[in-house]
Amino acid sequence: MSDILLHVFKHTVYDSFKMLPFLFLAYFLIEYIEYRKSHSIEKILAHTGKFGFAAGSFLGCIPQCGFSVLASNFYAGRIITAGTLVAVFVSTSDEAIPVLLSNPDSAGMVLKLIVIKILVAVIAGFLTDLFLSRQLNHNKTPLSEQIHEDICTDCNCEKHGILYGAFSHTISIYVFIFLISFILNIAIELIGHERLASLLLSGSVLQPVIAAIIGLIPNCASSVLLTELLINGAISFGSAVSGLCAGAGVGILVLFKVNKHTKENVYIVLIVALTGIITGLILQTLGI
Repeated sequence: MSDILLHVFKHTVYDSFKMLPFLFLAYFLIEYIEYRKSHSIEKILAHTGKFGFAAGSFLGCIPQCGFSVLASNFYAGRIITAGTLVAVFVSTSDEAIPVLLSNPDSAGMVLKLIVIKILVAVIAGFLTDLFLSRQLNHNKTPLSEQIHEDICTDCNCEKHGILYGAFSHTISIYVFIFLISFILNIAIELIGHERLASLLLSGSVLQPVIAAIIGLIPNCASSVLLTELLINGAISFGSAVSGLCAGAGVGILVLFKVNKHTKENVYIVLIVALTGIITGLILQTLGI
């Protein structure tokens, strides 16, 4: 048991450590916007913000979930819309692309996966802002005030400057991510990948639904598991896409941590999950 804990601890340290640059960048930008550029940024976003879902769809496909972490923080500060956040979450593939590229026989799937996820992300982001803008983008507080209200509550970071504020928020969120990831990694290690695949996926006609549920696990392990199952032929390509569309890595964890509007968070997760399920069922039906 001690060997398992040590292995999981090392793995968790390695995975969570990769988040630090993205976390610090996110909070540094937020602090900078609050202190220096809030009014000018508000004017820019007033004209271009409604097209953010398109940019989010492309940026989200960058390997690993760092950008989903960044987007969660930006949504909490109302710097981006809910549609943009949904687009980022849907297009995020976390570790799937590096894993596919590392396997010569499956490397050809990468382009198809990226194209499908970007198209689906654009559609999901657009529809979210079109039909749910009032429910998910309802807060009209000025940007500078909203950032301070949602991100900097009770931290007194405005007294210590930009770097202190960015560093303190980074450490706070990093500890949260590490603890949750450590618990999830222990659970996955104890269950085992093969047993998990057998119990939840083998022979199921609803593979995309089950894959989406696995994808929602806020950890890079879910994307690795789904990709390995795809490579080994345990799940269909449609099921893999379903799980990878539903999964946004630790971005979902960060969203619930930094955005105090829990109802919004639940809506966003449901939208992302349904998007993955519908996409997977369509692809599986078409035999893609």
